Amino acid sequence: MSASTVERTARPRKSRTRSRTVNARPALALSTLKPNQYDLRPACASLVCPDCETWVPITGIQTKKPKLVPHDTGRAFEAPAVRCRLGSNRLITVDVTARAWQERLEDGHAETGHRRRTTVRRKPKVAVAPAVSQIAARKQTTTVDQPGNGRREWQLRKEQWAATESAVRDADTRRAQLPAGAAPLGAPPVPLKTLHPERRAS
Repeated sequence: MSASTVERTARPRKSRTRSRTVNARPALALSTLKPNQYDLRPACASLVCPDCETWVPITGIQTKKPKLVPHDTGRAFEAPAVRCRLGSNRLITVDVTARAWQERLEDGHAETGHRRRTTVRRKPKVAVAPAVSQIAARKQTTTVDQPGNGRREWQLRKEQWAATESAVRDADTRRAQLPAGAAPLGAPPVPLKTLHPERRAS
């Protein structure tokens, strides 16, 4: 029996999603995503899941009801297998053509390609304010280092006290005198001498 020379070809089948499970959430429109968050090339149609932020393939991209495949939230072979329940089997609304997506992607790349790095401007360094103890030490050093014509510090202190002794005594005398009208009316006079109470003999 002679072999048939007619080449056999596979019967075209209507493509459909493998699972009929559909997420109850409203369909996700591609126009709400950024151009770099989805890919409309037929060989690798996918997008970033808004719930778990992982790249997920889109099954049935050329059918009436494309949707996201069931996927996990972590990276493969690295994170534990935890199913994304909010984004799995969610319907997708393809309201952007492949040409429009390609143009938006190229325009965005052209805009960011000519950007230059901004020059970092350092803030001027401000001198640290000295502590109170340091300020006091500087004042004390300045007082000690005053010119004394070769005299010692105790001699300078003695001369300074002698120069101000009369003024100090005048101030003490004025403090001891009571001004007129300072005594309260109908009250005993204010004692001018220091009182030393005596202890009672037990």
